Amino acid sequence: MDVTSDSSWAGIGLGVLEGRVLEQLVGLPAASARALSEAAGVSVAQTEQALRRLEERALAVRTGDRPERWVASPPRVSVGTLLARRRSELARAEELAEQIYAAYDAASGPRSAHLVELLTDESEVAARYTGLLRDSTLEVLHLAKPPYVTAHGDPGDEPAVGAGVSLRSVYETGGFSDALSLETALRGTADGGELRLASHLPTKLVVVDRRAALLPARVDHPLTGTLIVHSPALVAALVSLFEMVWDQAMPASLGTRLERQAAERSTRVTPVDTRTREVLRLMATGMKDDTIARVLGISRRTVQKHVSAAGSALGARTRFQIALLATEQGWLGRGSAVPEPEPVAEPVPVPVPVPSE
Repeated sequence: MDVTSDSSWAGIGLGVLEGRVLEQLVGLPAASARALSEAAGVSVAQTEQALRRLEERALAVRTGDRPERWVASPPRVSVGTLLARRRSELARAEELAEQIYAAYDAASGPRSAHLVELLTDESEVAARYTGLLRDSTLEVLHLAKPPYVTAHGDPGDEPAVGAGVSLRSVYETGGFSDALSLETALRGTADGGELRLASHLPTKLVVVDRRAALLPARVDHPLTGTLIVHSPALVAALVSLFEMVWDQAMPASLGTRLERQAAERSTRVTPVDTRTREVLRLMATGMKDDTIARVLGISRRTVQKHVSAAGSALGARTRFQIALLATEQGWLGRGSAVPEPEPVAEPVPVPVPVPSE
């Protein structure tokens, strides 16, 4: 008789062998261990061992015959007893589980806040981030991925790490199309920070002294919130992620590269006309094409032609690069609206962009 699969008897505490022997026994009025072993396809010794276990559970009974024979107890009573016992055990286990759940819930609030925090308020993120950088003493590891924001919307207000703190940053190359990322990277490397470039970064990330980390709550929507991680195990995993990205990224020194490019261009860049310089000066202040056109009394299309001509002469691909390289060439002049950087007393702190919320 085969009424079930080998694994189904585990629900009432029977092993595979015991269940197989019981299945054969219930279909016979009485049977010897040898007959059952042949029917179940196992050895006599295994059958006798299974029969003794079934007897302990009141599922099988020995007869007084010689040689010894076995009969099955009425299953509705014997199996029903085991089922009732198992239901009682499960009920006690469920009650204990509820007590454990309650104890966990009572402690999960402070435990979660200690290990991982979720911040959604922009000002709170900026304040906590600034504080972590201010208190850093060893190193800051940084994965910079667009979009970039600052604490107060002004690059001059960016938080900074103190002198003597090691800063290693990996920037996603696509992010250098905006002014904030390039200015920050230039100032960071100028003060001794190490910079590398990667075509793609898995997430924004800042790790401070290997004791706390900040990253977006959602990679696909980085503005929905910021996680502050304090768990040593999680921070260690994020450090490993950074080191993996760092090893695969391309080393770069923007200051040296720009100086070399400027020297090369100084011998071959053709100066542009006065009107193009006027367009570039206004563009460098952040004016849009329509505004520049109104100020100079020309069409928007003419503005774009001047910008395109300057880009071709400088070998620049973006508007910010055009303004930066035009400044190096002296095309914007000191009397332009582009502010000159003010001298900063030593030591100069290294700025780092605030992670998006």
